[in-house]
Amino acid sequence: MKRFFTISFIAILLPVVAEAQSFYAIRKNRNLLVGLGSGTANYFGELVNPGETGRLRPNIAVSGEYYLTDRISTRASLTWFRTSGSDAKANDDRQERNLSFTSSNFELSVMGVVNLMPIGARFYQRSKLNLYGFIGVGALYFNPKAEYQGKKYALQPLQTEGSSYSRFVPVIPMGFGARIKLDPFFNILLEGGYRATFTDHLDDISIRRYPDGATLKSDIARALSDRRVEIGTQPSRPTEVGVRGNPEKNDSYFIGSVTLQYYLPQEIFNGSNRKLYNRKRKAYYKRR
Repeated sequence: MKRFFTISFIAILLPVVAEAQSFYAIRKNRNLLVGLGSGTANYFGELVNPGETGRLRPNIAVSGEYYLTDRISTRASLTWFRTSGSDAKANDDRQERNLSFTSSNFELSVMGVVNLMPIGARFYQRSKLNLYGFIGVGALYFNPKAEYQGKKYALQPLQTEGSSYSRFVPVIPMGFGARIKLDPFFNILLEGGYRATFTDHLDDISIRRYPDGATLKSDIARALSDRRVEIGTQPSRPTEVGVRGNPEKNDSYFIGSVTLQYYLPQEIFNGSNRKLYNRKRKAYYKRR
């Protein structure tokens, strides 16, 4: 997956850079950027200790950003990331519950970005450091799985709590970042974003009480619904009292990333073979 995104990004940039990398060649401003980033992801839910961030897992993202004004831009991003959690790491009696999950997720989002400082009359006149905030809307696909007797099972089809839920949910991304200018064409973004979701099932745990095993679909569903019997903490019985989840609070997650951005020349979209210049400029920052 990482190799695919890296090769795709390089394939896009190589012909553009070969044609337009000479800064002296610029005639027009650039408002469109493409980005490739990676970082960490962690989820907040029933399998994370209160007050802790949970286990950090990887993410990879591709994005496109367009400046509408000198301070405001809009960004579309596709992010792959992993999440996980386990009661084995609990610091309280939740260890007796013995639940765990891993999930491979995809997020598609569109965000509005407000920059603290304007980019300048030309893109290459932007400041070396610019802070920004963002908020938007997105769609998340998640697929929690658990390992049982050496095999991984997707939990949503098993209906381990006796009811179904969608693996596609809306999310609201929001956060802050810093845009660092590397050279006239490239930025580095350092960014952290919280995602509010509209589901309590990122970890396949929601209901407060264990369901009656007789109502579940299969032996595997029953085994993965109540895993206390595996470690001998309590026998699994339909009438048994026990807390499985907390339906009063939705799950959420956090994405931290470092992204390399490149300013695309507008001429690559109009099918023109015209060169991007007809004479050299004398300096990088010569204003018109």
